Amino acid sequence: MNKQSNTYTVIYIILLVVVVGTAMALTALALKPSQKANADADKMKQILASIKITPEKADIIDAFNQYVTDQYVVDSKGQKVESAVKAFDVNVAEESKKDAADRLLPVYESTVDGAKKYIIPVYGAGLWGPIWGYVALNDDRNTVYGAYFSHQGETPGLGAEIAKPEFGAKFVDKQFFKDGEFKSIAVVKAGNKPLNGEDYIDGVSGGTITSKGVDSMLRNCMSAYQEFLKNKQ
Repeated sequence: MNKQSNTYTVIYIILLVVVVGTAMALTALALKPSQKANADADKMKQILASIKITPEKADIIDAFNQYVTDQYVVDSKGQKVESAVKAFDVNVAEESKKDAADRLLPVYESTVDGAKKYIIPVYGAGLWGPIWGYVALNDDRNTVYGAYFSHQGETPGLGAEIAKPEFGAKFVDKQFFKDGEFKSIAVVKAGNKPLNGEDYIDGVSGGTITSKGVDSMLRNCMSAYQEFLKNKQ
């Protein structure tokens, strides 16, 4: 075949695309298990962070299995449900967009220093993208033991501050219920107070929209669990 012809050029390009595409597809398939394993380990690390456990990378799975003693799915009535999806695999981002009555609600139980904790995942929207986290409650299913938050693209030094341990630590000992009524925990501008008598923390300085996102995220996600949480009230 004439290597200077258009036909040769077209065939060469097609073969090159097929070979490169096949190689990329095979590489992606080969890496998929390790990518999922890394994502799962990172999720375990975040869940553990909410109960103030920070293992080394090599010890994450062992620590998760040690401290997370049970995990299950409940519905908006607070009842455990048989789901084809395990609690760990529930897509909280998608569930948070549904009506509360239609959500699959994962719960992680943990034992820390002999005391039971309930870990609830939360998901919402910040200024530039999604935000999420895990809130650990004491055995009363009301008082915060610890909290972890993260984000996809909030502004460094501003909204991104929600990912720092100091921000999550503000929630410790705050309560979601007052006199048996679900109130949530407000995130307000420093110097302000909420109007409904709920517990609150100061938001991130300069990160007003992200702070409001955390406030909305907690109200939306935690309110769906209120019947489950009331079982201990």
